[in-house]
Parts: sequence; C-alpha cells; structure tokens
Amino acid sequence: MWTRKTTAKVTMLERKAITEEGNIIKRIRKNNTREKEVVQALEKNDRLTWEEDGVAYMEGRVYVPNNKELREEILREHYDPADIGHPG
Repeated sequence: MWTRKTTAKVTMLERKAITEEGNIIKRIRKNNTREKEVVQALEKNDRLTWEEDGVAYMEGRVYVPNNKELREEILREHYDPADIGHPG
C-alpha cells in the first residue's frame, strides 16, 4: 500500500513494501526528471534524502516525478478498485 504526500510541489509515496512495487516503481525509474527541490535535497547528503536503484527517497518515501500520466495511474490503482479504493 502506498500513501500519497505532497510537500510544496514534490509528491512522494510512503514505502510500505518495495516487493509490492509493480509497474509504478518501474515507471518512476524510467522517468529521470526531478524538481529543483529534489535535486537540492539529494545534493545535501543529509541522510533524509537518497537515491537507490534509480529511485529517489525523501524522508523514507518514494519521490514521484512530476508526470501527469504516472500520477493519474497511482491514483487509479489506489482509489478505483472497489475492494481497496476510496469510497467517494
């Protein structure tokens, strides 16, 4: 299960279990664009932000690139299914 969090213009997903990554993490790896705030945080090397296997993590959450299609897919996967989705 992933939880969405937005800070300024940076969107992140909480990482519950990377084994459940599926298609979303693969698409995040392919998309190598990053907002200025993310690049700056990675350059700080403050242990709060790091990169691993092509995925940036901020405060333990997966950074989601500013990509409309990718973000819509994340919302669809976690809000549309009747058994796990958002009720309204």
